[in-house]
Amino acid sequence: MELTGLQALITIVIQLGFIWIAFYALQGLHMERCFRRPPKTLPLLTVLLATALGYLNASFLLTVLKAIRNLIYLAQ
Repeated sequence: MELTGLQALITIVIQLGFIWIAFYALQGLHMERCFRRPPKTLPLLTVLLATALGYLNASFLLTVLKAIRNLIYLAQ
């Protein structure tokens, strides 16, 4: 039971970390330059894109780590 709780905590921390990294990466793109009059919902779009990109990257990393952890069963 403790291992499952620790695994859940690690998953949440990794996902939030990747969302944070994606948010700051998107901030550097300066998307408002693409519009003459930027829409008022542009910050919301940035947050949603950061959430999507961060979740996808975190899922990829967690899947790779899970696959690496399961490699020990190949040797048995």
